[in-house]
Parts: sequence; structure tokens; C-alpha cells
Amino acid sequence: MASIASRSTQPRSLAPDRYERFLAAASVILLAVVLTAIGRGHGQWGQVPGLVRFHLLTILVALALTPVMLLRRRGDGRHRWMGWVWSAALFLTALDSFLLHGPGGRFSIIHILSIFTLVQVPIIVLSARRHDLKRHRRSVRGMVTGALLIAGFFTFPFDRLLGHWLFA
Repeated sequence: MASIASRSTQPRSLAPDRYERFLAAASVILLAVVLTAIGRGHGQWGQVPGLVRFHLLTILVALALTPVMLLRRRGDGRHRWMGWVWSAALFLTALDSFLLHGPGGRFSIIHILSIFTLVQVPIIVLSARRHDLKRHRRSVRGMVTGALLIAGFFTFPFDRLLGHWLFA
């Protein structure tokens, strides 16, 4: 019989719940929209700086892995390997975002989410390594909600590159 202490750090089930299924579906939709925008902007790729291409690549990696990680079996070697790749992609996306500026060289509100990401990624990794599954799960959900989906949504309005390609 499991002790009360061990039960307090373990979620009731490792299976994806309704919110995680929603996050997975939203990630697939956002990935499709980003790929559509990139496809529509293919004629301008020669003018896109390498740093922006790298930023898009890291975002695409994180978006593609998100539904897989949320919906498949958790805790095995494949989950851990994909988690390292996902975490690195998010961390690199946040880091390189500080080299990308809006009009007039200013930072945008999205950069607040970059700071959030730089703090949260180590928490996600450490909580997984410590087997604090409750904290890990809560942190991953927050990261997907804030750093991927909310930040992803705000890359389309305000005359940003992906929005320009998508709606032009």
C-alpha cells in the first residue's frame, strides 16, 4: 500500500486528462496555422534572416512534439528523450527571442513570456528528474498554455511576419 506522502506528489493518473487533450488539439491547430503561414510566405524566404528561421524551427519542433508528449505514454525513455528535445527547443526559442525585436528595436509583450519560459523550463526538467509528477504536470500545462499557445496566438496580429504571410 502506498504511503500518504508518496500519493501527494503523484497524479491520480498518468493518462491525459481533458485539459491536456485540449492543449494537444490546440497545439496541432497552431502548428497547422504556422505551417500554412510559412507556406504562404515561401516566396519571401530568401529575405528572412537566419535568426528568424532558427526561431521558427525551434517553435515548430516544440509545437510538433507537444501533442505527442501530452497524448502518448509517459515516463518511459522515449518520453524523457522527447522531453529533453522539447525543453531545449522552448529554451532556445525564448533565448533567441531577445535577439528579435519589433518595430523601432523595442521588445514586445511576448518577451514577458520568454522570461517565463526561461524560468519554467528548468523547473519542468528538475521536477521530472525529482519525480515530482504533480509539479511537473502543472508546469508543463502552464508552459504549453502560456509560452506556446498564448505567445503563438500573438505572433499573428500586429503586423508580425507570420501574420503578414497568413493574412496577406
